[in-house]
Amino acid sequence: MDIEAWVWWLIVAVGLGIPLVLTAMPEFGMFAVGGVAAAVVAALGGGIVAQVLVFALVSVALIAVVRPIAARHRAGRTGHASGIDALKGRQAVVLERVDGSGGRIKLAGEVWSARTLDSDQSFEPGQQVDVVDIDGATAVVM
Repeated sequence: MDIEAWVWWLIVAVGLGIPLVLTAMPEFGMFAVGGVAAAVVAALGGGIVAQVLVFALVSVALIAVVRPIAARHRAGRTGHASGIDALKGRQAVVLERVDGSGGRIKLAGEVWSARTLDSDQSFEPGQQVDVVDIDGATAVVM
């Protein structure tokens, strides 16, 4: 019984896919894709050196490209901000003069009491301000 090389590569790919499912380690999936690529090269008549090179290059390239993207995606996923956290960083419009001792702004469709982050700073009605923090029921703006 003589099995062709491309079948062996598919067996390797499936063999690498099993630990992927069992361990949830995406690197096994990338090696499995490398095995499929090597199977394609074998089916097209490429030699064993070409098959191994394609397997190695595709596997390493996928790991080099996909892992950093996945890491950035995983690190950037902090969930959706809600409540007062969702208001931080938004812009508001000054309704009554805002200074270090107080004032009023319109933030997210609601009127809020506000004070400036820097007590020497002040904003006049109609100006845009950025909300940097929420202190109780008071927006801290700059």
